Amino acid sequence: MFLSPAIRRHPAFREGWRDMAPIAIGIGAWGLMTGVAMLKAGMSVIESMAMTLLVFAGSSQLAAIPLLIAGAPAWVVLATGFCVNLRFVVFSLHLRPYLMHMPRWRRILHGYLTADMSYALFTRRFPQPGDDPVQRAAEEAYLVGGYAINWCVWMGMSLLGIALANFIPTQWGLGFAGVLSLVAVTCSMATTPLRVLAVLIAAATAVAAFALPFKLNIVAAIGAAVLLCFLLEKQLGLNPDVEDER
Repeated sequence: MFLSPAIRRHPAFREGWRDMAPIAIGIGAWGLMTGVAMLKAGMSVIESMAMTLLVFAGSSQLAAIPLLIAGAPAWVVLATGFCVNLRFVVFSLHLRPYLMHMPRWRRILHGYLTADMSYALFTRRFPQPGDDPVQRAAEEAYLVGGYAINWCVWMGMSLLGIALANFIPTQWGLGFAGVLSLVAVTCSMATTPLRVLAVLIAAATAVAAFALPFKLNIVAAIGAAVLLCFLLEKQLGLNPDVEDER
């Protein structure tokens, strides 16, 4: 599944796996909740399993589920998923120098399997792309190690949630647990003043536009945060990747 045995035997693969392991506990809880949420929302077991295995995007799944159940137009579901996952466009642009030497099929596979936290850990471990085969091999092995445990835990716990959904009482509050998981991921990535500002703008817009139908307040929040922070970055020269030194 995770590419060649040479990558899995590389020391950087184990390093990426170890770095991601503590975070995998929260990812597993989130995956379990997502699996339960799909069944509780009225999706069939087949539909839930297909969404888990094909989409592999927890935030988009949670955003799309109520829209699908409510019978929202397809363009609303697609627009919501697109906006929720806009961050992966940024991730892809950042990872491009690291991966462009690979065949297209491997770039596509890495792009599909790389998630928020595996990306964050990878870019922290390798701030600049390597220019020699040894460094590039270490980079790929670390990236694969990080997303390997992420994928395994997410898929395993999501499928477990689907299997146990009918036995888990609704009053356990798994939906709220999912919100807490998202908040934890967001806080771990809000490491610069501009990123914190983006979170505040998105939160304020989502609350202000709460009355919009089909959860379009989420789309409005993402659009407002991206647009305003982009303008601030250009006008004030703020850098979204420079951490606050206070």
